[in-house]
Amino acid sequence: MSGKFEIRDTFYLNGEPFQIISGAVHYFRILPECWEDRLKKLKLMGANTVETYIPWNLHEPKRGEYHWDGLCDIERFIRTATELGLWIILRPSPYICAEWEFGGLPAWLLSDGEIRLRVSEGPFLSEFARWYEVLLPKLAPYQIDHGGNVILMQVENEYGYFANDPSYLPAMRDMMRQHDITVPFITSDGPFRENLNGGRLEGALQTGNFGSRTDERFAVLKPYTDGGPLMCSEFWVGWFDHWGNGGHMRGNLEESVQDLDRILALGHVNIYMFEGGTNFGFMNGSNYYDELTPDVTSYDYDAVLTEDGRITEKFRRYREVIGKYRELPAWEEPAEAPRRAYGEIAVRDRVSLYGTLKTLGEPVRRCHPVPMERLGQAYGYILYRTRLDTEESVEKIRLWEAADRANILLEEEPLITLYDHELEREAEIDPAVLSDRQRAAFPATPRAAGSGPRLDILVENMGRVNFGPRMEHQRKGIGQCVQLNGHMHCGWEIHPLPLDDISAVDFSGPYAEKVPAFYRFVFPVDQPADTWLDFSGWGKGCAFVNGFPIGRFWEIGPQRRLYIPAPLLKPGENEIILFETDGKSQETILLADEPELG
Repeated sequence: MSGKFEIRDTFYLNGEPFQIISGAVHYFRILPECWEDRLKKLKLMGANTVETYIPWNLHEPKRGEYHWDGLCDIERFIRTATELGLWIILRPSPYICAEWEFGGLPAWLLSDGEIRLRVSEGPFLSEFARWYEVLLPKLAPYQIDHGGNVILMQVENEYGYFANDPSYLPAMRDMMRQHDITVPFITSDGPFRENLNGGRLEGALQTGNFGSRTDERFAVLKPYTDGGPLMCSEFWVGWFDHWGNGGHMRGNLEESVQDLDRILALGHVNIYMFEGGTNFGFMNGSNYYDELTPDVTSYDYDAVLTEDGRITEKFRRYREVIGKYRELPAWEEPAEAPRRAYGEIAVRDRVSLYGTLKTLGEPVRRCHPVPMERLGQAYGYILYRTRLDTEESVEKIRLWEAADRANILLEEEPLITLYDHELEREAEIDPAVLSDRQRAAFPATPRAAGSGPRLDILVENMGRVNFGPRMEHQRKGIGQCVQLNGHMHCGWEIHPLPLDDISAVDFSGPYAEKVPAFYRFVFPVDQPADTWLDFSGWGKGCAFVNGFPIGRFWEIGPQRRLYIPAPLLKPGENEIILFETDGKSQETILLADEPELG
């Protein structure tokens, strides 16, 4: 049976005033087996609505290749929320920010030529128009006036922070209407006049994103609502962590409780985040102001629920506040998913990257290096190999247009690691750091072509920037050339290493210490439970559980353990594979029964 949702002086649901009390739950950061549990807890807190982004890059990882199952089953998520009686806000815009890789934009946008993002000129409009032709017909049947529970959709996300193209937002709005999107529209921006001016769109209610100073923020927003309701579309209840930030970010609970109370006294709210979830695989985003700050794997966010969905004191305090504004559901202490410490597990097999390189895919050959996007690769690592037939030594090296982190090896032994700003300048190699093997690789006699010392450069995409103008410069790998001893070096064998099929690793190959390598662990499980992979003593890399990529690790913290949700485990034998890039490994790993976020 169809209904009606309207924006007038406030929101109206089927003709009656309706206060939106929503929580953000990113389906793509939570395993589908856990969606119902998280949504039930959202309802138990007193919320009547759930909100989610829709990440374009997860659903269309390659141009024209669409994924709608598993983490990508947005329709299942919508149906689950509907069955629980929650109303739904969808944010399907091509750009989501969300501390997500490239802000949700697909990496293949960077594959050819230059592209201007989030403007009305050039190919960007036509690319996401094609995406909308596929996505929006899937969403339209779930709208309230089609008999579903979707009551609002967002046209764009924080556009006033990014640009002010007057044709862009109307084009997006019109495109959505052409595809039978009939519910009311919103936009969301920072609560500052310049942002609101740039993000203004006729036919859409402007809302604000903020985490404090509610009266001040709503006072700025009010003139932009045209007499409509005040809404905080992202009430930031915590914050995200980036590698090396010194400790887990936590919000001020007392101030947050007061701000939530004030928001509900004045208007409507979407709590960001109700549960943050996890940046599985390589999908964390990055920020870049003075330096690169890639986000950690956990998106705990100091949210209302923990990363594994447990009730917090914040949940209980928020529930008390919400109870002042609507009748709460009867309290039933939720059954929490069990946690389990499976203990210490010894390495079963190991192989160096060199020992299994041939099984991971075919290389391509180029005169100069090219970035991974030019080769159809989006995430992971890329290895550039060459022979130094004309060099008498390696004294200086510079990687032009390189990102984000490069492990450089000579004769399959470590030489130097360069990161962020270090990639922008020429590095001098101290002869004292060379091993005997590396020195001996440069004989005094002339060398035949193809017999010179081997140079390898392993470059990691640490997560594309998800905010600001640097988004247009996010190709990964090496974009222009490698300069050795003052001149460009030609003749490269390039190995894309997306690691999207970890079963291709051949552990029967040779292993060497202090070089990039894969490590395999096997352990028994009687009853699957949530657990955490403690990577103490390991350097940098990524982890896979029964073939599923659970995320990155890095010894610099603040995150010290990676979350392994119970549905990834199975009764019987289970497998963990680590890919470690810095040559820092241990004989064991530990599976603990609690997180350690720093």
